[in-house]
Amino acid sequence: MLTDILLTPALRIRLGHYWRLTRFDKPIGILLLLWPALWALWIAGHGWPDPLVLAVIVLGVLLTRAAGCVINDYADRDFDPHVERTKLRPIAAGLVSPGEALKLFAALGLTAFALVLLLNWLTIAMSVVGALLASSYPFMKRYTHLPQAYLGLAFGWAVPMSFAAQTGTVPGVAWALYLATIIWALIYDTMYAMVDREDDLKIGVKSTAILFGRHDRLILGLLQLIMWMILAGIGRYLGLSHYYYLGLVAAAGFSIYQQYLIRNRERSGCFQAFLNNHWFGAAVFAGLALHYLAA
Repeated sequence: MLTDILLTPALRIRLGHYWRLTRFDKPIGILLLLWPALWALWIAGHGWPDPLVLAVIVLGVLLTRAAGCVINDYADRDFDPHVERTKLRPIAAGLVSPGEALKLFAALGLTAFALVLLLNWLTIAMSVVGALLASSYPFMKRYTHLPQAYLGLAFGWAVPMSFAAQTGTVPGVAWALYLATIIWALIYDTMYAMVDREDDLKIGVKSTAILFGRHDRLILGLLQLIMWMILAGIGRYLGLSHYYYLGLVAAAGFSIYQQYLIRNRERSGCFQAFLNNHWFGAAVFAGLALHYLAA
């Protein structure tokens, strides 16, 4: 086959390293970034978003998340070798050079920006802000104990961008949904940080898991409640039907289950709680989709 001729064994190995560097082998990050964008698109498009906008936003999420993973590993290249969970990442393991990573980051970012050029000027302008947030996030853990909140600012930026792309405006409900998304990222990324808390304390990396300390479960529970109340308030403001609230009830169930998983603060349980947030996002979207289908 032609692919067998073009893709030599050495090139296949190199592409495999790039695949792992962009985390396409671990799609959880894509899903956590994608669900809020879909929430926003379904609300902005009243259940029927423009196909071009939908395609650009989804592909943009894929590329942006991949670029974010690359710049994150570049920024953490001196930390990752000392953390059990990250020591085998391609840059940390010496399989991809920092220079290669920067070139890949630039290629992914430029491709994502080229896609945004198909949309309106407001979305194009907002994409610049999104790019700045995504590229600066990995360095925040050096300066603040709230890098998880900054991640929410970066990941959640897909929400106002989706409204801008679909409607040409960013109404108040978009900012309310953006706030809920920021809080959600703060929740799931704190659970993720609880996995690395001991290693981070040794190497001097800051996180909300360290900041919250022994009050972590209580604070996460309060954040989950606040987020749920914001989402419920959005439903009431928009006059959404009982289908949406059924989705919120299911989402609340997943939040309770996540609290169960982190009850002993064990690494495996905290990581499973982080992964479970995908189902939270899916439940909220299912409620929205059912509402607009029934309407």
